[in-house]
Amino acid sequence: MKSVVVFRIDRRGGVATYLQIVRQVEQALRMGALEEGDRLPTAAQVAATTKVNPNTTLKAYRELERMGLAEVRQGAGTFITRTLAQPRTGPDSPLRTALTDWLTQARAEGLTGQDVTALFHAAFESAYPGEAPD
Repeated sequence: MKSVVVFRIDRRGGVATYLQIVRQVEQALRMGALEEGDRLPTAAQVAATTKVNPNTTLKAYRELERMGLAEVRQGAGTFITRTLAQPRTGPDSPLRTALTDWLTQARAEGLTGQDVTALFHAAFESAYPGEAPD
């Protein structure tokens, strides 16, 4: 069992810290970076690396447990109980390869990260009207 997630907290983004942790775990599950049986870092480990109150991490882990994505094992830690990965989104998927190629081309043509994000949101809205990207 591995623990491969490292949380990045945006204190200016307006999203509650515990929700940022939940969303990052969901993202890691979708991308296959976390799998069933993997152990999440302890609240103390998260606090040491992010300066987040351990109770905030515990709140996030309780939410993941409520969602059926993790379980707390007394004395052992918090473990992933299921994956959200799709074969179409894994590291070797053609869609991911095409997107990586596109991003490389966008960077080569001088687009900034903000330019790409704006372009993505516009294209996303066109393809998925009424849905908000996470």
